Amino acid sequence: MPKVQITDTILRDGHQSQAATRMRTDEMLPVCDMLDKVGYYSLECWGGATYDACLRFLNEDPWERLRKLRKALPNTKTQMLLRGQNLLGYRPYSDDVVEFFVKKAVENGIDIIRCFDALNDLRNMETAVKATKKYGGIAEIAMSYTESPVHSEDYFVKLAQDIEKMGADIICIKDMANLLLPYKAYSLVKRLKKETSLPIVLHTHNTTGTGDMVLLKAIEAGVDVVDTCLSPLGSGTSQPATESLVATLKGTEYDTGFDLDLLAKLAEHFRGVADRLTKEGWRDPSRVLGVDVKTLQYQVPGGMLSNLIGQLKAANAMDKYYDVLAEIPHVRKDFGYPPLVTPTSQIVGTQAVMNVLYGERYKMVPKESKGLLRGEYGKLPAPVNEAVRKQCIGDDKVITCRFADTLPPELDKLREEMREWYQCEEDVLTYAMFPKVAPKYFEYRQAQQMKIDSGMLDKADKTMPV
Repeated sequence: MPKVQITDTILRDGHQSQAATRMRTDEMLPVCDMLDKVGYYSLECWGGATYDACLRFLNEDPWERLRKLRKALPNTKTQMLLRGQNLLGYRPYSDDVVEFFVKKAVENGIDIIRCFDALNDLRNMETAVKATKKYGGIAEIAMSYTESPVHSEDYFVKLAQDIEKMGADIICIKDMANLLLPYKAYSLVKRLKKETSLPIVLHTHNTTGTGDMVLLKAIEAGVDVVDTCLSPLGSGTSQPATESLVATLKGTEYDTGFDLDLLAKLAEHFRGVADRLTKEGWRDPSRVLGVDVKTLQYQVPGGMLSNLIGQLKAANAMDKYYDVLAEIPHVRKDFGYPPLVTPTSQIVGTQAVMNVLYGERYKMVPKESKGLLRGEYGKLPAPVNEAVRKQCIGDDKVITCRFADTLPPELDKLREEMREWYQCEEDVLTYAMFPKVAPKYFEYRQAQQMKIDSGMLDKADKTMPV
């Protein structure tokens, strides 16, 4: 067994980070046999934004994608990203929905569930982790890495120790904005290896141009697994390129044993996919491959930048771009230094846009900002600015318990609401995640099935986007 193993993100975070998650299942399946032969520790292929994108943009059933990938990858562990109590949606779900979702994810083919919470509030991951263990999955708990006066190395070591006590199988350092610099990575991994007994995974991006060095220093410090992405959708806002790291480690004590010729063949296939995504406007190479050191200053991940630009363009206010970037650290401090990852990145970013556009801080406060300040998303890492909280939520009570404890069971209610579209149990979960988008997909699926039944459409075309 090599000293360091690799998880490739080409089927999930690679195209999520670079191309708005628009890779189709029929672009993945033709090379699964080759991917299965590489020797990866795992392939990240589900979760994150793939569920949403399948339904909303590709007219695909995400569960069907998972089943097809599981069948096509018999020798490689499959992995998904889960947002703790928020699952793959954008709100906290009741415990019965969380447990049922995890059960179905494992049943349909997921081996490793990487679970994270935007605030690193472990209470928001308890149910998902227990369910993962209960149904035979591997529980990987991620620490959302960020920099702030409270997010020191000691903070993350203590968090990792708490994660170990919680029953995790693996600890992941999730550096979503490429803020973890090489020597800090070395120091943190060294301490985690010394002060915990679990395998350590490092996930980073290359947004600030340091990702390759971060991985190399972490490997020298003893990290067990690193995330990379095959080069056509690697580097930049994505993970460092797989082939580059494999070549770098070749002939050393960290040699992965991977076949570079096989990786080159895989890259050739995905280069065609990347070209299609670029041609159709989902991928802008100049943006997703450029080094952006502003990330280190403002701690804004790539996906958050895209949202900010979209909001400013819609308001015809692109001239305020740098004002918004400068406002983000102020909002983040007022809100108790949340790490900037879904959904807190969108909440802080939108509030910063509002503050700048209205010319006054917190004159307009979206409901998500109020929810964050009320404690609906969990415990904030640092004390909030109480004057700002009062301005935003008035005398509303602040929740200090685990928010999910305030939610009644909702699975039966969801089943009843979507009964007219029901075909299988997974459909209930699809409706739970996206109650506005799911019915449109269900109706599309029904129309396609009618065409197949009448001989108007070949079965092979039934999941193709329109």
